[in-house]
Amino acid sequence: MSTAALPQALSRDDALVGEIVAHLDEQILSARGLLAVVLEQGSAIRARDVQGVVRLAGILRGEMEQRALLEERRTVLLARAGARLGVTAHEVTVHALARLMSAQQAQLATARSAELKGLLAELQREHRSNRALMQLELGFLDHLMGLLALDGVSGYDPQGSSTSITRPRPQGALHVLDLRA
Repeated sequence: MSTAALPQALSRDDALVGEIVAHLDEQILSARGLLAVVLEQGSAIRARDVQGVVRLAGILRGEMEQRALLEERRTVLLARAGARLGVTAHEVTVHALARLMSAQQAQLATARSAELKGLLAELQREHRSNRALMQLELGFLDHLMGLLALDGVSGYDPQGSSTSITRPRPQGALHVLDLRA
């Protein structure tokens, strides 16, 4: 590999590097907190603990507001780093940032970035799982509500019209599955 293919090292910027590493630590701490809430929410969904799910949804909303503030700070840091590197903010990568860091700092930043990516991927998987579980639970509740309305009690449709909320059941058959994740 020729030396021309390697990014040229710039003079170190310890202040910026320190802020970047500290920000990665904040991001990791936030992602761990979010993951803990999402995992607890998944347990509450499985236990059909409605109050717990609602309480955790409120906590999750607060955590997401904190993440929004972190993302704003991230945007500012990326803009500063981009200006220092001579690229736009969206072109800044950990690899590019290494040009401003010592080898040890670059290794630390790379490890923290990889940890954050892993946490965010796990968080996304668990959140998707929770959403799927909620859809199943809501489908089950809809099914139960339909059973309760077999006497033709009127309700409101999505347009606000009063109609019967009974739904036709194929040959009067009732199929119930107990699916637990």
